[in-house]
Amino acid sequence: MKNTLLMLSLAAVSAPLAADDKTCSPLLDLDVRRLAGEEVVNLCEAYQGQVILIVNTASKCGFTPQYEGLEALYRQYKDRGLVVLGFPSNDFAGQEPGSEEEIQTFCRLTYSVEFPMIEKVSVKKGGAAPLFERLAAAGAPYPKWNFYKYLIDRQGNLVDHYISTTSPQGGKIEKAINKLL
Repeated sequence: MKNTLLMLSLAAVSAPLAADDKTCSPLLDLDVRRLAGEEVVNLCEAYQGQVILIVNTASKCGFTPQYEGLEALYRQYKDRGLVVLGFPSNDFAGQEPGSEEEIQTFCRLTYSVEFPMIEKVSVKKGGAAPLFERLAAAGAPYPKWNFYKYLIDRQGNLVDHYISTTSPQGGKIEKAINKLL
């Protein structure tokens, strides 16, 4: 009887502990710097438990108008746990040539971007920033152009990836986000 009570007590205590487990996903256990600033954030500490849409962006690309759809997604779903993270990159045809300050100003003034923008990085295989290396190791391709999108679940697992031509709104990305929220 004592053993049974002890086991029940341990089970009652360990269930809430498991629910509070904040173990960081290896995919997100990274420090990054916010765009045009000095603040460094750990992706786990800042975004663990949220659904994350990671996008490599560029200001002078045919897909640049996707900023509008990404911002609309962010505004629509942020209260339910979605965050969009933009990572500017100049890897493809020099379509993000500006400084971080210029990129930030462009995004805010042209598309009213409020979702978090992270430092300008490389995303191509062989020189990619650690997050994009980890996304590739998790099974996603390296971006082949600007505006590749990567969907991460609340546990920090890669769920899917989408090529540049995939619109952020009204299609498969939004459906997948709704399932995860």
